[in-house]
Amino acid sequence: METGEARDAQSYLAGVAERLAGDGCSVGWDNWAGAPVLVGRRADFRLRWAATRLHLFTIAAEVPEITVPVIDSFTRQAMRYAKAHKGGLPVGLQTGVALFPVLVSERVDPAAMWWAMERQRLEFACMARPVVVDAARRAVGYYRGKPAVGRFYAHHQITRGDRYLTAPDWPLVPTR
Repeated sequence: METGEARDAQSYLAGVAERLAGDGCSVGWDNWAGAPVLVGRRADFRLRWAATRLHLFTIAAEVPEITVPVIDSFTRQAMRYAKAHKGGLPVGLQTGVALFPVLVSERVDPAAMWWAMERQRLEFACMARPVVVDAARRAVGYYRGKPAVGRFYAHHQITRGDRYLTAPDWPLVPTR
């Protein structure tokens, strides 16, 4: 029998898919080791970004429990996926990748929420802002800062993150 929180998690993912599509992202579902994963993507070019194209991915899944090792592993897997599926020029040649690896669960270790909100995770020409969604509390947490590395893109990432990941009934967790 499905719990209310499980329905909330599915409703949250459906809302993210709608918001992604409404913003012009391509949206679909992929299968990662038997688990359905929502994948939204778009590419934007700005002269003010030193004439680069930024490929923005939102990769979201429901899981039984979110701990720091779980969100860390999912973030790394999502970074590999985004770099492999972005298309166009190789990463770093006037092109970069940003992504929101999103996990949703009714069981969230508070340390995982703070881990996601602490900072973005970096690899060469790839910036991830992990997102933890607590379906039991209907709360969303992710890093919204402007770091030195990737500062050109920070406003774009924060704007898109707020647009895709939050809703009136799914607010952001306040930072410490």
